[in-house]
Amino acid sequence: MLDLIRAYENYLSKVKQASANTVASYMRDIRQFSDWLFDHEQIGVVEAEQLNIGNYIAYLQQEGRSGSTLSRNLASLKNFYAYLVSSGFLESSPVVNVHIDRGEKKLPSILTGREIELLLAQPQVNDLKGCRDKAMLEIMYATGIRVSELIDLNLGDVNIEMGVIRCNTTKKSRMIPLYPAAKRALSAYLRDVRGALVADPDETALFVNISGVRMSRQGFWKILKHYQSTAHIDKEITPHTLRHSFAVHLLENGADLGSVQELMGHSDISSTQMYTQMVNTKLKAVYSKCHPKA
Repeated sequence: MLDLIRAYENYLSKVKQASANTVASYMRDIRQFSDWLFDHEQIGVVEAEQLNIGNYIAYLQQEGRSGSTLSRNLASLKNFYAYLVSSGFLESSPVVNVHIDRGEKKLPSILTGREIELLLAQPQVNDLKGCRDKAMLEIMYATGIRVSELIDLNLGDVNIEMGVIRCNTTKKSRMIPLYPAAKRALSAYLRDVRGALVADPDETALFVNISGVRMSRQGFWKILKHYQSTAHIDKEITPHTLRHSFAVHLLENGADLGSVQELMGHSDISSTQMYTQMVNTKLKAVYSKCHPKA
């Protein structure tokens, strides 16, 4: 899959002789789509079908992306899959009949406070895997980081004494605090577990799998699904569900929109404003149900 994406990048720059900005824009869209497929659909770009493409566009709409951003992403995918067809990797493009629905955007699902507590209580910290899983889940909810950011964390990104992690992206780094339970879970993992799991003492990854190498998105997805099952939570939970829940719970408890934007690493505040709408929708529902004259 990565080879195909690199081949397409080479095709754009060497054969099509597209500008550096155009290549960068296309490749950013393709890589984000590829990451999303792994996180949400558990497939690669070659296996994607029309339904998967439609689900991705719907996801972008739920994230509050503008109409122009949606159109650009769809164009990027159409061009990428046209290349795969012309190069013989696919017989037909899954994007041909995908269109952007300009109707009302569906708000993403979030977990209640009780559901969060149930989920975080599932890992059994009396074994190595449970202790690691507990730390990962606590950090995801404590910080609202993306799953790609979680698995990219290195030992040097953690400051236990200060109770913060550093999250690095292609654009900038941001420091995010940990609440006490997350700090304790991470401390226990670093003190008692990580050294026993790593295959190479020089490994820099913060979280590793049972083979001792860096945790993958797919690996974390399976871990999350397991604990969703043991917690008997009926809602569909993805790594992004924890991110959405983090933002909404902060706003419900009085955080200002700018601070939430900074914590989540949104470059455009319109992406964060979606969560304000979710809070307002919930408050209206509570008002309608509980006010004696509603």
